[in-house]
Amino acid sequence: MDALFRAYSDDLRRYAYRRLRDPEAAADLTQEAFLRYVASRRDERSDAPASQFFLWRIAGNLIVDLVRRERRQGRALPLEQAATLADAAPLADQSLIARQDFALLRAALDGLPPKTRTALLLNRVAGLSHAEIAARLSVSPSMVSKHIMKALKVCLQSLDSAAG
Repeated sequence: MDALFRAYSDDLRRYAYRRLRDPEAAADLTQEAFLRYVASRRDERSDAPASQFFLWRIAGNLIVDLVRRERRQGRALPLEQAATLADAAPLADQSLIARQDFALLRAALDGLPPKTRTALLLNRVAGLSHAEIAARLSVSPSMVSKHIMKALKVCLQSLDSAAG
């Protein structure tokens, strides 16, 4: 039996992998095929070609059974992959809160002086540096910092007043 396993296990595992595309399932199926072969041939001696054919037949039947079971029950995924299947969409209450917060922030931004609002949006949305914003607004970089700080303070106060 040991010689048979050494001779055919790698080929049988590759065959199972080509059909299943899952290395763990292919390894398990290979072991199961050999176990079933041993159970069916306890007292019999057979030649290598017949043994190889019988092993491949057992493996083929196991693959068919596994595929049918997966179609019926669905395929089990490792826990690491299950997280990728979770719905990333926010729940209804979270979505409502986010829309309300957005409305508050929009109102707060609309109430800001134009340069203050523009400085914040250019920094946080467009990703421009203070020097780039200063050049666009014709102010100093320190003034850009003051505009951004003022805008952030107003936005935070708007959210805090709504929460409390």
